[in-house]
Amino acid sequence: MSADILTEIPPISEKDCFHIVERWKTEFTFPLHHHKEYELNFIERGAGLRRIVGDSIEDVGEYELVLITGHQLEHVWEQGKCNSAIIREITIQFEPDMIPTTLLDKNQFIAIRKMFKQAEQGLAFPMDAIIKVYSLLDSLATEKNSFRQFLKFLELLHELAVYPDARTLASSSFARSEKNTESRRISKVKEFIAENYTGEITLDRISHLAGMSPVSFSRFFRQRTGKSFSDYLIDYRLGIASRMLVDTSKSISEICFDSGFNNLSNFNRLFRKKKDTTPKEFRAQYKKNKYVI
Repeated sequence: MSADILTEIPPISEKDCFHIVERWKTEFTFPLHHHKEYELNFIERGAGLRRIVGDSIEDVGEYELVLITGHQLEHVWEQGKCNSAIIREITIQFEPDMIPTTLLDKNQFIAIRKMFKQAEQGLAFPMDAIIKVYSLLDSLATEKNSFRQFLKFLELLHELAVYPDARTLASSSFARSEKNTESRRISKVKEFIAENYTGEITLDRISHLAGMSPVSFSRFFRQRTGKSFSDYLIDYRLGIASRMLVDTSKSISEICFDSGFNNLSNFNRLFRKKKDTTPKEFRAQYKKNKYVI
C-alpha cells in the first residue's frame, strides 16, 4: 500500500538553500505524500483541518506549525471539518544537508540538531511557540533579500529548537526512527524491545537487563523518556501495527498478533484509546488518501 503514496519532489533550486511558498486557499486537496526533504508547515485559520503524520491523525486548531524531517514519513493536511473562507499556508522545504553536519555538531547548533532528530516523527509546536515566531514567519514569506531571508530562517529554527514543549506526532516504530544518542541503558532496552516486541516482555526481565531493580528502573525510564515502560511498549507495538495496516494486506487479527498483542479485543481497545480511531478506520483513512502512480 505504501508504494501507492505520492512521492513529492519539492522544487528546490540547486542554487537556493530552501524553497518557501505562501498560499491562500479555500481547501486542501493535495494527497497523502512523502519526500526526503525536511519541511516546516504553518497554517493560519485552519480550525477543523485534519492532519495525518505517520500514525498520528488529529484535527487542528486555528494555528498549526509542524516540522517533519523523517525520511519518507507520510503526511497530509486534508479539509476535514474546516469551513474557513480563506486559509493561509506557508511551507518551507529544505535539503537535509542545508546545515551540514560539521555545523550541526558545533555547540551553537546542538538545539537545532536535537530538534531535527525529534522531528523525524513529526514535531508539532504549541500556540505559545507559534506566537513567539509569528513575526519571523510573516516576514520570511515576503523578504526579498535572499541573504536576510536565510538569516531569518536560521533564527526561526533556533527559536523553535529552544522551545521546550514541542510534541512528537508519529510513533518512533511507525516512523522507523529508533537511532538515538540516549544513555547506554535506555539504548539497550529499546534495542531489546525492537528485537523482541512479538514476545512477552516483563518489567522484571527488562529491569534485569538494565541492571536495576524494577522500582528504580521504572523511575529511571520515565525520567529519561517521559513515559512509563508499559506505555512505551504499548506505543511501540501500536506503531508496528499501524505500519502493517498501511504497508500490508494482512488481516487485523494477524496484525494484532504479529505486533505483539495476544488478545484482539484488547488490541482494538488500546488502538482506539491511543489513536482515537479503530484499526479498520485507520487503514481506511490511509486507503482513502493514497495516490496511485
